Amino acid sequence: MSETSRLTRQTLLESFESYGTPRGTWLVGGEFERTVVRPDGRPVGYFDPDGIRFILEEIAKRDDWAPVYEGEHIIALAKGKATVTLEPGGQVELSGSPHDNLTDLGKEMRQSRQLLLDISEGRPLRWIAAGLTPFTPIDQIEFVPKSRYVVMREYLPQYGHLAHYMMKGTTAVQASFDYADEKDCAQKVRLASRLAPLTIGLFANSPLLEGKDTGYASYRAHVWRHTDPARTGLPPALRDQYTHEAWLDYLLDVPMMFVHQGDRYVPANGATFRSFVEDGFEGRYPNAHDWELHQTSVFPEVRIKRTIEVRGADCVNHHLAMSFCALFTGLFYCRQAKDEALKLADELFAAGEPHEMLEAAARAGLDAKVGKRTLADWASDLGDIAERGLNNCLPGDLHLLEPLLENIEDGRCPADQFREAFERDPSPANVLSAIAY
Repeated sequence: MSETSRLTRQTLLESFESYGTPRGTWLVGGEFERTVVRPDGRPVGYFDPDGIRFILEEIAKRDDWAPVYEGEHIIALAKGKATVTLEPGGQVELSGSPHDNLTDLGKEMRQSRQLLLDISEGRPLRWIAAGLTPFTPIDQIEFVPKSRYVVMREYLPQYGHLAHYMMKGTTAVQASFDYADEKDCAQKVRLASRLAPLTIGLFANSPLLEGKDTGYASYRAHVWRHTDPARTGLPPALRDQYTHEAWLDYLLDVPMMFVHQGDRYVPANGATFRSFVEDGFEGRYPNAHDWELHQTSVFPEVRIKRTIEVRGADCVNHHLAMSFCALFTGLFYCRQAKDEALKLADELFAAGEPHEMLEAAARAGLDAKVGKRTLADWASDLGDIAERGLNNCLPGDLHLLEPLLENIEDGRCPADQFREAFERDPSPANVLSAIAY
């Protein structure tokens, strides 16, 4: 699909059908979002002397990243196949290069982490691992100067009262995986979608908001469920038997938030991508860039493009972040493990209503009960399968799964340690130290 060719539903479907890759070339990618705050938990603004713009400029200068500008503002960095981008509230995201093993992916992530710590040394900056900024009121966090966020911040609150909390306050870890063909894609999508409550529970790490306990293990997951139901959660295209065609039709019918016109993002006023394809928008028809942009504005628990993106995990420390990548590598890239995990996932999915399970996991973490078992019990079975799978496909990376397996053995999620630190001493200094990235 070229940048200038006329898009149709058929050409888009043909693109999806071409995306599979041979098993021997499968890679793993990771996306690691991080939040930086002041020592008292206050936000770090884009325009502060030592703020987000400064941090991007220092990364570019110290590690040979190419800056990307929107107007006069630096908004991203690129190096090879990796990027550093900004979320609406100044959260910094490393989207790493795809690797054929987890050790190299982890090395890239740790190098990025160390660079951020070096830049922050001696400055009033604290990098934290939490799914939601724990102390700052959301309305005190500035939006970064990206024009697409100007449209998003007006659009999303119409459909979810916590939309600005999602945009400016939340951070996550995500991983992307290859698939061989539509059948393999369907199995992996089914697996990741039906395990979504476990993903939330295992990596729940956002119990605080504005210095108070929310009563949730993952308030981030709760926030996302109250952002925009049309583009979040588990749409029918994921819950039912996945096909490229069903997924494409879902994407075509999700209302667009914006359209890129020249150097501006303009509101789409409720138009769908299907109408963009069939009838145009303000005198023009979409190209490949428009299609890619639209796909990035849809945020379900699992997202399918050229790869399968597994979402839904809170930002956690760098050890657990790699365990998240290792978990799904073991489940996806070993045939036997995938089959065993699918059976478990189907049993979990049949034990309750999907949205109720997601909310229960957000509230109680691994203590949530699904069917007759706690998520901690389900997680124990899943951990065994993932360990066997990773040992079969990437035995040299098995150690990266250990932090998660230890949590599973203890029946605890990161929010448990987070909350305990807060209960011992609720001061920002103590809490930020306990959740340091």
